[in-house]
Amino acid sequence: MPHKIPESVLVVIHTTDLQVLLIERADKAGFWQSVTGSLDSVDEALIDTAARELFEETGIVADGRDIVLRDWQLANIYEIYPVWRHRYAPGVTHNTEHVFSVCVPCEVAITLSPREHVGHAWLPWLVAADRCFSSSNAEAILQLPSRFVRQ
Repeated sequence: MPHKIPESVLVVIHTTDLQVLLIERADKAGFWQSVTGSLDSVDEALIDTAARELFEETGIVADGRDIVLRDWQLANIYEIYPVWRHRYAPGVTHNTEHVFSVCVPCEVAITLSPREHVGHAWLPWLVAADRCFSSSNAEAILQLPSRFVRQ
């Protein structure tokens, strides 16, 4: 299996009333997060990675009309947890994560990828931020009220 590229996206999924969707990892029980995923190739556009991961992990399609991904133009650099470093090339210790958000209707259907996630929950944004195991994910959720502009 090829090594993961140490560049990824984080997609915060929310409703207009700032309910945030979190998904529980299959490989680490109790680890809740937003959608995340690495680029498939070094030349894959970040927006394409975000749309692909959104669909793969939740079944939500960002059609650009009713469901629109927003690029926050924000990147976090963080140390890769040691438990997951084996997925990367030897010596790679840090990842660059690009933050996106997407506002969805309350009734949107969620279809999890069972090999990646075992559960999901819609939570008020402050509760969601508190439940995330990743500090950069929690920080993105805490920024959501100031970044989300109601139409």
